[in-house]
Amino acid sequence: MKLIKNALSTNKVKAFNLQEILIVLAIIGILLLIALPNLMPYISKAKATEAQLQLKAIHSMQTQYRYLYSRYSNDFNEIDYEAPLTTDKGGNARYSYEIIAADGGTFKARAEAVEDFDGDGIRNVWEIDEKGNPKEIIKD
Repeated sequence: MKLIKNALSTNKVKAFNLQEILIVLAIIGILLLIALPNLMPYISKAKATEAQLQLKAIHSMQTQYRYLYSRYSNDFNEIDYEAPLTTDKGGNARYSYEIIAADGGTFKARAEAVEDFDGDGIRNVWEIDEKGNPKEIIKD
């Protein structure tokens, strides 16, 4: 019995206690609070990638439609584009999409953010036309 007690008492495992873990978590939290404002432009830029990709898809579908019917369409259904469900309606998309204008030779589509990425009250807006280059109209 003494051998078992001696074996248990000499084989202690080094570990962190709760206070040490809480201090480390507090330090990590403080570092995140310091770094987050510097990372906001990169976060907004990453979210804007969605708008650029979807607008390019709309441009591609509009181009195909124009080859077939010699005009651009005002309707997403005509070009077989289904806008993704936005976050405010239970989806994953951070932008809502619409065709602003379309006629025989030109079109313009818009992507408008459904949320304010950096909390300044301004929502990001992108547009694309028949030339196919997405342009940031309102920067967030």
